[in-house]
Amino acid sequence: MTFIMAMPRYSGKVAAILATGVLTAAVFVLPAKADTDAKAVLANYADIALAGYEDALATAKLLDQAADALIAKPSEDTLNAAREAWKAARIPYQQTEVYRFGNAIVDDWEGRVNAWPLDEGLIDYVDASYGTESDENTLYTANVIANTEIEINGQKVDASKITPEFLSETLQEAGGIEANVATGYHAIEFLLWGQDLNGTDAGAGQRPYTDFDKANCTGGNCERRAEYLAAATDLLVSDLEEMVANWKDGGEGRKGLLEGDPNAGLSTILTGMGSLSYGELAGERMKLGLLLHDPEEEHDCFSDNTHISHLYDAVGMRNVYQGRYKRVDGSVVEGPSVSELVKAADAAVDAELSSKLDATVAKMEAIQARAVAGEAYDQQIGEGNAEGNAAVQAAIDALVDQTKSIERAVAALKLDAIAFEGSDSLDAPGKVFQ
Repeated sequence: MTFIMAMPRYSGKVAAILATGVLTAAVFVLPAKADTDAKAVLANYADIALAGYEDALATAKLLDQAADALIAKPSEDTLNAAREAWKAARIPYQQTEVYRFGNAIVDDWEGRVNAWPLDEGLIDYVDASYGTESDENTLYTANVIANTEIEINGQKVDASKITPEFLSETLQEAGGIEANVATGYHAIEFLLWGQDLNGTDAGAGQRPYTDFDKANCTGGNCERRAEYLAAATDLLVSDLEEMVANWKDGGEGRKGLLEGDPNAGLSTILTGMGSLSYGELAGERMKLGLLLHDPEEEHDCFSDNTHISHLYDAVGMRNVYQGRYKRVDGSVVEGPSVSELVKAADAAVDAELSSKLDATVAKMEAIQARAVAGEAYDQQIGEGNAEGNAAVQAAIDALVDQTKSIERAVAALKLDAIAFEGSDSLDAPGKVFQ
């Protein structure tokens, strides 16, 4: 792991020589740059994972503190502070999503912290427009905050105490249904914002702070809602602590990479890049919502923060390719990169992929700029918004295009062919409407 540092101070003859701009081999010799080693690339990749998850953990702890402050003294200010803490926590976490798909230890864990979309009626009250039942989910409107007993698969379940263990062991994916998301960033997002009932018009969720005010309660069950928020934020912290440990020295994530075949490790990196780029982000998170013009299909649908989550997914892919991550505190973790390996094998492929990664980030920044100017992501995918639709489609096209170059990087490194995650939204869009 390498940190960017200030240049050292020189004194004596070396300083004088540097000042004159004259440098001879007899005085100062730079060592020849060694060829990039695949194991060194993997070690740096693990170091970036550790730094990213440490930043995600640190910001989750600040979110936990802000949630506790909201619960202790509900007000507009404490609710807004908790919302801002949630938004800040998304930035480092999203940059770690590129570690999914290739790393089973991450992929198996990810649903605990970032699963979506969710049937929010499982958690709390919802608007009448949400409906009262679903053929696919018997817990569609279970509203555990309002009910101290619920039924899962025909069995009565005690829900009187809302604890981290109850959320993770009983409620998360209850009944084997993935839409029963009870934990992680999006459950917390729903608790802080409530439903976004604006469709593709302006505005995010508008949950009032009084939903947490036991003395002046709106929405009912304010004490249990506060218990749920406290449990969910505590659980997010503990889940991230687990993943940080996996990337420390001796951790299972790091060991799995560094003790295995280096080529398999490089395939892991490129699998994460290609699958996030194509099937997950371009397909499930972006193209599906654009095809349907459906705000319910946007990633951060309660907070209207989707433009940030998509942008930092793209930044995360570029990070691992370049072997460089800028931490929340401004320091930089940098070291040997996949880019260097690809450049040594085929400089043209490296230049192509590097350029396309930059182009994708730029397209995401264009979506972000529209959002900052007042047109949220759910408005951009709205039916009839030609310019907004075009901005989102341009980012999708850039993701698909960079995936082709990731495939060329795999070939340049002479790795076994990789099957990236697909998506009906891209591969068979007709199925989306069936």
